[in-house]
Amino acid sequence: MNFKAQLLDQAAMGRGLTRIAHEILEKNKGTDGLILVGIKTRGAPIAYRLAKRIQDIEGASVPVGELDITFYRDDLSRKENLEEPELKAAQIEADVNNKTVVLVDDVLFTGRTVRAAMDAVMDLGRPHQVQLAVLVDRGHRELPIRADYVGKNIPTSKEEVIVVHVDEIDQEDEVTIYD
Repeated sequence: MNFKAQLLDQAAMGRGLTRIAHEILEKNKGTDGLILVGIKTRGAPIAYRLAKRIQDIEGASVPVGELDITFYRDDLSRKENLEEPELKAAQIEADVNNKTVVLVDDVLFTGRTVRAAMDAVMDLGRPHQVQLAVLVDRGHRELPIRADYVGKNIPTSKEEVIVVHVDEIDQEDEVTIYD
């Protein structure tokens, strides 16, 4: 892969997350019945950051959970992976029944990760509503899924690769594109 450009630096990522936090609060008329669920790996720290911003804005805390959707992916190859995929428990302390669950991920591409995350949430209960927040929407959907909240829309070719780095995992905040 060849580095093409930095699309978002730390400040731009912060502004996008602050905007998403405001939009979540506006659409849901506050924090009542709201749960943020970060899709591992980089959606989880983004969800915690959104919860912190919501706390700062609204003065109310929002439960945050993490979801590993590996088991739910429809594109796991059983031929390549002779063992059954490992089911990893969701780390969600709050009850999702009759709540508004905001799934949080770093990049929305084909929609398959989000579909898997919705399946995982439905196995935990029956939410009132499921919404989606992403830092980057790059297009190229294969499923009829769209984000409710987007930090930045970045049109790409299918050959390009978007890489999100978050400080909690990568010791830096940035979004870059490679070809």
